[in-house]
Amino acid sequence: MKNVVILGSTGTIGINTLKVIDLFPDRFRVVGLTAYNNAQLLEKQIRKYSPTHVAIGLEGIEYLKKLFDKKKVNIFNVQSQDDIKEIVTLKDVDIVVVGIRGSAALYPFLSALRSGKTVAPANKEALVVAGHILMAESKKHKAPIIPIDSEQSAIFQCLNGRVDHKLKGIYLTASGGALLNVPKSKFSQLSVKQILNHPRWKMGKKITVDSATLMNKGFEVIEACWLFDLSVDQVQVVIHPEAIIHSMVEFIDGSILAQLGITDMRLPIQYALTYPERLESKLEQIDFFKLKQLNFQKPDFKKFPSLALAIDVARKSGTLPSVLNAADEEAVDAFLSERIKFSKIYPIVEKVVAKHHSINNPRINDILEADCWARQEARKVISKNVT
Repeated sequence: MKNVVILGSTGTIGINTLKVIDLFPDRFRVVGLTAYNNAQLLEKQIRKYSPTHVAIGLEGIEYLKKLFDKKKVNIFNVQSQDDIKEIVTLKDVDIVVVGIRGSAALYPFLSALRSGKTVAPANKEALVVAGHILMAESKKHKAPIIPIDSEQSAIFQCLNGRVDHKLKGIYLTASGGALLNVPKSKFSQLSVKQILNHPRWKMGKKITVDSATLMNKGFEVIEACWLFDLSVDQVQVVIHPEAIIHSMVEFIDGSILAQLGITDMRLPIQYALTYPERLESKLEQIDFFKLKQLNFQKPDFKKFPSLALAIDVARKSGTLPSVLNAADEEAVDAFLSERIKFSKIYPIVEKVVAKHHSINNPRINDILEADCWARQEARKVISKNVT
């Protein structure tokens, strides 16, 4: 029996994690759940899974306190770092699933590692902005990081959890997102609804927009470098519209291993929860006889300059990844709230990144200060680009 904490239990990753847990009630026990503001759904989850600790925003706290006995359910403030730390470091917790988006995941991620927990991140931003720190803490406290993100999970599975220095490189596959076959000349005309219509995956809004710009794949390049101890030159992005192959690893002898599966986040979630075991899945299986073809192509860096920008940031490192992530979060939020056009996301992010004076080998405070600075700069640029 593994005791699980889910950060972001009312989001896409959290809901799918609970679906996996439903399949194996004798294997997992939910001890902690956190949500941003969806108190009604969190209430249903509390009634079903009986966690001892939950966290939500202030309004949700008052709502839940009226419904549950404080002796049975400890209710915390999701916006308090100390409160979240208390949940992820509970003595009986085995695995922490990080399903919250953005750099907000950094502190709970760190806290979980420092208390020796297994961390299963679906959030890539924490590793993007502070990968050197998180990997050092993982090693120091012997706290495994088992990625849920489908591409990183694929690489992890191909390597069987080991960082193998006989590795020549890896191939990160990308479906191409909603705009693969849309001319760049039409980007400024695209609505939020059109961008959120991903052809393969059902994901949160922010990551779906990043998938459309290919910024998400750029973040994955940075993330993979930290997770698997690779240089930027060892990571190659391949557009694979069918999204059957989730990523590949190539060894120095030319052999290539690929991980294949249906496009369902429950597969990598189940692997992360059950690792090193594999349990039977009740999900749909690939029918190779129905696969007509698998296509691969190079990414178009002119059409999707966000990917090129992220790769350049990966080479320079320092506090630049933090700036890239923060500026992108602000720009994407502005697009989702229909304050700017889709075509303005990249120019805004690029302008902020270009203005930043990076600090090498940054400490946590350097990273957070860079994040704060980038958000302020991005908001200034956004205010001049409001549609």
